[in-house]
Amino acid sequence: MTDGRDIPRTPTGISGFLQVSLGGLPAGRATLVTGTTGSGKTLFALEFLARGIANFDEPGVFVTFEETADDIRRNAASFGFDIAVWEAEGKWAFVDVSSTTIGEPIIIGSYDFSALIARVGDAVRRIGARRVSIDSLGAIFTRFPDLAVVRREVLRLVGSLEQLQVTAIVTAERATEHDGVSRYGVEEFAVDNVIVLRNNLQAERRRRTIEIVKFRGAAHRTGEWLFTIDPRDGMVVIPLAFLVPRDRAAETKVSTGNPELDEMCGGGVYRDGVILLTGPTGMGKTLSALRFVAAGTAAGERCLLYSFDETREQLSRNAGTWGLDLASMERSGQLRVICEYPEVASLEDHFLRLHRALEEFHPHRLVIDTLSALERIVTPRGLLDFVLALVGLLRQREVTTLLTAAPVGRTTSTITPAIATEIASLVDTSIVLRYVEAPGRIMRVITVIQTRGSAHDDSVREVTVDHDGLHIGPPARALTQVLTGSPFNPPGFAYGVGPEPEDGLGERHDG
Repeated sequence: MTDGRDIPRTPTGISGFLQVSLGGLPAGRATLVTGTTGSGKTLFALEFLARGIANFDEPGVFVTFEETADDIRRNAASFGFDIAVWEAEGKWAFVDVSSTTIGEPIIIGSYDFSALIARVGDAVRRIGARRVSIDSLGAIFTRFPDLAVVRREVLRLVGSLEQLQVTAIVTAERATEHDGVSRYGVEEFAVDNVIVLRNNLQAERRRRTIEIVKFRGAAHRTGEWLFTIDPRDGMVVIPLAFLVPRDRAAETKVSTGNPELDEMCGGGVYRDGVILLTGPTGMGKTLSALRFVAAGTAAGERCLLYSFDETREQLSRNAGTWGLDLASMERSGQLRVICEYPEVASLEDHFLRLHRALEEFHPHRLVIDTLSALERIVTPRGLLDFVLALVGLLRQREVTTLLTAAPVGRTTSTITPAIATEIASLVDTSIVLRYVEAPGRIMRVITVIQTRGSAHDDSVREVTVDHDGLHIGPPARALTQVLTGSPFNPPGFAYGVGPEPEDGLGERHDG
């Protein structure tokens, strides 16, 4: 078996699939695409042909067993594909078998694919097709008497497609998300390539994934990859393959908007750095985020502020109390503010919107306030995938990024310590804000956990917040400190004043 590098590939044109498939589908072969109802099988088959014509000028034949040709045309139009024009140009042809399958009784005995194969062959030769999509085998296989016949007919169909020298998509249904690859359990053995689409329901939310089960003799990425279905871009795969190394790392540093914090971080943060600011409610995370974008706009940088916690009106009001005019920054064209609650879209859709904003606005700085709000709509693993993909995009574009988060352990938190540690390991600078008890009052304190590639001040400093903003004072030397856990979720400081009590009655408290 080769490593797949010398096997010709046919790019699908589906966004993100190129990185997962390492170049596209093996050319001249049939690929089985399976999934439950609503998983995106028909869209995959449709886009494979449509993108082939639009992007690569490769004509295609669409064989439909269930939906009529008119239905397919209408569905394609919602994604901006005008199939009727391509038909008139001789680039798209239908083989509509839906009228012969709907409502027919189950046939007991043999069923012959010869007529169908002949029709497909005629259509391929007539328009010079390079691609074929067949959707879906389930409608016809219900009438076969046994599994041996199903496997024989799939082999026959696949062999005929290979003789036509086309790259083909053949869709089939699955009964459940994780029980076997196909409905009959034999279809996958008759083809060289198998792709599984899933539409899992987790924590009352749908999570779509795509998995390449096999590309015989061809390299590909393994595992499940998130995807979403977008009204404008169709099927969009969100691969962690975006995490490609850059040719260089930034050498210059920029200000966080707080001179004392800059000093603690060794003179600011690197221009391509990702900063994680963690702290409970009321600590000053949003204030720090506002100062971060204000410093950027003052330096002539474009800044994108994405808030999942507050409305635009709340954000503008709060900024005004600290002397920051967000409206003026937006009018200058240097700031774009996007405020929306996590529940308005899936996590994959939020990623897609962020991706578009990065492409359209080309910001130098990005703020996401807060990651913790996304916990309401996603599993821990899903949030990690989101951060992985986002960080990969940001590093490529050299965007200075500030992510805020609340510590794990809140009653609403779903992030496990292991996932929290993985997220923390992705960032360059980790800063923790905490509440601690002092005699007669509650103190705010700040510490810098890490700054990759730079020395930093590791002292615990007192923080105060007033009408002028957030101020960092000298080291809080009266505190007895024990810091454990990940930068994303430090369990806190064990603190006190003076020595620990010797009578066994007192105890340390977790900040």
